[in-house]
Amino acid sequence: MVHQNETAGTAVPNGQPGGTDGHLKHPKYRPDIDGLRAIAVLAVVIFHAFPAKLKGGFVGVDIFFVISGYLISTIIYENLNRGSFSFAEFYARRVKRIFPALLVVLAACFLFGWFALLADEFTQLSKHIMAGIGFISNFVFWNESGYFDSAAEAKPLLHLWSLGIEEQFYIFWPLAIWLAWRSRIGMLLVTAGVLVLSFGFNIHGVSHDTVAAYYSPQTRFWELAAGGVLAYLTVNGRISADRFSPLQANGLALAGFLMLGAGVLTITKASGFPGWWALLPVGGTVLLIMVGNRSWLNRHILSNRVAVWFGLISFPLYLWHWPILSFGRIIESQTPGRNFRIAAVLASILLAWLTYRFVERHIRSRKGYRAVAALMTAAVLLASASAYVYVRDGLPARSAVAGTDFSSAAQQQLVGPLWAYTRNDTCMQAYPFPGAEKLAWWFCMQSSAQKPTLAILGNSFANQLYPGFVHNDLLAHHVVLSVGTCDFGAAPDNRDQNPNNPCFGRHAEAQQRFIDGIVANERSIRFVVIDGLSREPDAAYIQRVQARISYLESLGIRVIVFTPHLRPEFHPKACYHTPMKSTARDCSFPLSVRAAQDASFQPLMDAVAASNPQVRFFDQNDIFCDAGTCSFIRDGMPLVRDEVHMSEFASDLVQGNFTLWAKQNVPDIFDPGLLETPRGGN
Repeated sequence: MVHQNETAGTAVPNGQPGGTDGHLKHPKYRPDIDGLRAIAVLAVVIFHAFPAKLKGGFVGVDIFFVISGYLISTIIYENLNRGSFSFAEFYARRVKRIFPALLVVLAACFLFGWFALLADEFTQLSKHIMAGIGFISNFVFWNESGYFDSAAEAKPLLHLWSLGIEEQFYIFWPLAIWLAWRSRIGMLLVTAGVLVLSFGFNIHGVSHDTVAAYYSPQTRFWELAAGGVLAYLTVNGRISADRFSPLQANGLALAGFLMLGAGVLTITKASGFPGWWALLPVGGTVLLIMVGNRSWLNRHILSNRVAVWFGLISFPLYLWHWPILSFGRIIESQTPGRNFRIAAVLASILLAWLTYRFVERHIRSRKGYRAVAALMTAAVLLASASAYVYVRDGLPARSAVAGTDFSSAAQQQLVGPLWAYTRNDTCMQAYPFPGAEKLAWWFCMQSSAQKPTLAILGNSFANQLYPGFVHNDLLAHHVVLSVGTCDFGAAPDNRDQNPNNPCFGRHAEAQQRFIDGIVANERSIRFVVIDGLSREPDAAYIQRVQARISYLESLGIRVIVFTPHLRPEFHPKACYHTPMKSTARDCSFPLSVRAAQDASFQPLMDAVAASNPQVRFFDQNDIFCDAGTCSFIRDGMPLVRDEVHMSEFASDLVQGNFTLWAKQNVPDIFDPGLLETPRGGN
């Protein structure tokens, strides 16, 4: 997120690069750039508060990147040309621009976390505060990304990833340009080289690892460098708004607006972003900055008082809005209602103005380095406090947490169940799926290095059965293999070419062949458990399930199908008293919910029973329901770990019921002697 623009300063001709006594010359203030900031920040805020209304609003960050690259590069080029560039003053001004609002927001988040968050939430928040202060948030969130990572909406500082990329650029860029200036390589050559190289990394990254492409500075620097190229051409007189005729300026500005509009209206999370799509917001921003006030749109739309006002508060508004929305999501254990989100946006605007008026303007007017020293000291103190909370696991003895009914045992079910660690060396070494490390998720677990005898196939809903099977003493003679990622009966969707999603297109097809090959080759496998099937299967889906079951039975394998488990569609923390909620959500539900799901799944059971009569169906939902009602809480423990997956506690409970059922329906699963000889079949 770009900091506020600086008005023109007075240069000292004798100032040298690296000196401390010079004054950097800054570009002339342009209200239209503040108008661009307004578009960028409002697009992001609307997207975060009402994502369905503006699905591409996240490209506002890319607008900020171009603006930042343009302004920072203009400062560097102008002062190098004048011989007045000072590294010390450059970085001191960056500290005074960025740290005041940032530290206010981070401190507010820390205080809120102390009084409102549970231990695991406060631990994560403290980690992210440290990352924000160190400007490495993009690397931290990149490293955290994964199938079972906590929802993005539950990370109050997720938006600082973009600030991390900007600050990494600020560290690298002045030195690179200064070296080019000193060595006479050519500042334009270096700037354009960074743009081309980074854009190449971007295109390659999107086709190989979209998460890395989104968070990596290597794949994002080209957006700032685009602003840098424009800055060089402007500073050195190659491009000037005055050279455009009114017709040309208005045409280019209109093209820029249309590109921005196309970006926020057509780009979505599934677009493979940044990639080629990022050219829309980047190119549109470059055009609008380039034509300046020669364009009617710049003079009357971007430079109007409302747009400029939002541009002036854009940095604190960006910082404030997401934590407020995110804390609301954490407190409600689901996306908060429309009224809360409207109130959150209005509160963010008010806090942004207060921060700009009484913090930013006050500190950035200070001369010398005393303010810088004070800000750095405050940053170190806040980072130290956060580190203390992090190493103490969120301080679970805080009075705010101690007064809740959310026990440490219940919390452990949500943050550390065995089945969530979905890769172990035994399985990965025995069955290395080509390219698995690049996929967004790939489940592979095996209970020992011996040949598997019982395989669990399906998606994450199948893998949640793994700990229960491993913990079942009556099945201890089995080596349990749990492998897969995708719905057992789903058809690959070849329209989606996301290179990291293993459940679409060529990945799903390759995965099915790979898993079926394991089952065919490992003749020690005598039983296959299938889970994670669709709760509302259609005829085509049922046929695919029948075909795969028939294949397994042709190999001499006994097939057991677990009916789909009930899912709350809200986070189980809502079922407990928390620091900010004195009244827990009623997590019970009527038997009719179960009956409705059973009815929608019945056609698949009937069809498979007719075509494959040896298949047995096990209803795992008895753990949720008794004779009168159902609940997602049992004995104070959550039966689900998130909105859709079972907890490890539930997985163990399922096995108790499964044992009783299997003794009547699949008794040979308990016979160790059956496993002494390989199975028959094709």
